[in-house]
Amino acid sequence: MIVEQLYTNCLSEAAYFIASDGEAAVIDPLRDVDVYVKKAEELGVKIKYIFETHFHADFVSGHLELAKQTGAPIVYGPQTDAKFKFHLAEDGEEFSIGKLKIKVLHTPGHTLESTCYLLFDEEGKEHAVFTGDTLFVGDVGRPDLFSGNMTKEELASMMYDSLNNKIKTLQDSTIVYPAHGAGSSCGKNLGKETFSTIGTQKEANYALQEMTREEFIAAITEGLSTPPAYFPINAKINKEGYSAMDEVMSTAMQPLSVEAFKEKVQNGVWILDTRKATEFTQEFVPQSLSIGLEGRFAEWAGSLLPFEQPLVLVTEQGKEEETVTRLARVGFENVQGYLDGGVEAWKSAGEPVDMIIDVEPDELAMDIPHDNNLTVLDVRKETEYEACHVQGAQNAPLDRLMDPMEVALIDDERNIYVHCAGGYRSVIAASILKKHGYHSLRNILGGFGKMKDQKGLKIVKPQNAGA
Repeated sequence: MIVEQLYTNCLSEAAYFIASDGEAAVIDPLRDVDVYVKKAEELGVKIKYIFETHFHADFVSGHLELAKQTGAPIVYGPQTDAKFKFHLAEDGEEFSIGKLKIKVLHTPGHTLESTCYLLFDEEGKEHAVFTGDTLFVGDVGRPDLFSGNMTKEELASMMYDSLNNKIKTLQDSTIVYPAHGAGSSCGKNLGKETFSTIGTQKEANYALQEMTREEFIAAITEGLSTPPAYFPINAKINKEGYSAMDEVMSTAMQPLSVEAFKEKVQNGVWILDTRKATEFTQEFVPQSLSIGLEGRFAEWAGSLLPFEQPLVLVTEQGKEEETVTRLARVGFENVQGYLDGGVEAWKSAGEPVDMIIDVEPDELAMDIPHDNNLTVLDVRKETEYEACHVQGAQNAPLDRLMDPMEVALIDDERNIYVHCAGGYRSVIAASILKKHGYHSLRNILGGFGKMKDQKGLKIVKPQNAGA
C-alpha cells in the first residue's frame, strides 16, 4: 500500500496518490497533472479513479485533465451537479483500488457536495480518511462559500451533523489527511501540521469538542474573514470546465522581443513581474505589477488581478514555465507571452526602467519627527493591524488596493512609507500604487517584523494585549 501526500506550499494544498496491486487513485489533483501521470508510470500502476472531495474554490483542480490523459472516471459525492461527465457516488458506496477499499462519506457543511473518503487497508481496517475541506488539523472548513442560497448558519448546521455522525465516529487511530494546511483561506486558523489522527483532533480541535448545535454554529461562523475575490471564479471553473494545459502553455510560452512586448502593453495588456521583491524594487519595466514567485504567488495573483485581463510576463530567466503553471492553477489562461531576456533585454534596448526606494526601519524612525508630510501605510490585514501597529499608521489591506475607491483614500501628495509584515506584500502594494500614479514611495525592508523593535517608532497595542 502506498499513500503519498503531495503538498504545494504556495497554495497550502494537499493532493493524494494511493496505490495497491497495480492500481491507483488520485484525490484532489492540481491542474498540472504530469506529476501524477509520471508517478503512476514509475510505480507501474494504472490510475483507476480520480476522487474529488468538493468543488474547490482556491485552485483549479486537475480532474478533467487527468481524466483525459488516463481515462479514469471522476468521482464526486452526493448532491454534485457539474457540466462534465463524472460518477455521482452514493453515500456509503465503496471503490476498490488493488487490495484497498475507499468508502464514500458524504459530509456537507463546507459545501453541499463535500465528501470525505475513508481508506481501508489490505486487512480491511480503517487506515486514513481524506477529509477535503470538511476537517483540517485544528479547524474545519468555512461554511460561507458558494452553496446556492443557503446561509452560513444552515451550512454550519449541516457540518455539525457531518462531524458528529461521520467523522467523530471513526477510530481514533485513523489518519486525517485534509486538503489544506496553514495559510489557506478555506478555514479560519489551520494548524501547521498537514496530517493528524481522529483521536488527536477529537482532543485538540475546537470544532470536535462536545457542544450543542447552536454553540457549534456560533463557534465556526464567528471571525470569518472575507474570502479572496477569486474563490467564486475558481469554484465555477471547477464546476464547468477549463482549457487544457497544453493550450494554455502554447499561448503563454511565447518569447517576445522588446518591440513586440511594447506593442502588447500599448494595446492594454498588463505587465506582471514575478521576480523576487528585492530585485523588483531595484529596477523594473514601468507600469509593471510585482507579485514574486517566492511568496504566496498564485493566491495573490488570484486576489488582485482581473481574470479577463490579458497579461505579459517579466520573470527571472528560466522561471517562465513555472510562472505560467502557477497562474493556471488559479484559473489564469490569458497570458500572451514573456519578455525575452527579461529586464536586461529591456535596458539593452535603451528603454527606461523605474524603481522603488528601499529603506530600513531606522530611516523611517529618523524621518518621522522631521517630515510633517509623511504617511506610514500598513498593507497588512485589518486583524494584523489591530493587533499591533505603528502609531498614526494608515491601514490599507493589500487585497483592497486594486479598487480605485480604496486607493483614493491614500493622499498622493504625501511621502508614503509602505510596509507589511515581512516585505513581500509591501512591494506588491508599492507596484500597485506606482501603476496608479503614486511616485513618492518608500518600501520598508523587513516590514513590521523589524519595525516593532526599532527604537524611535511608537507601537500601538490593544490595552488587553499585554506588554
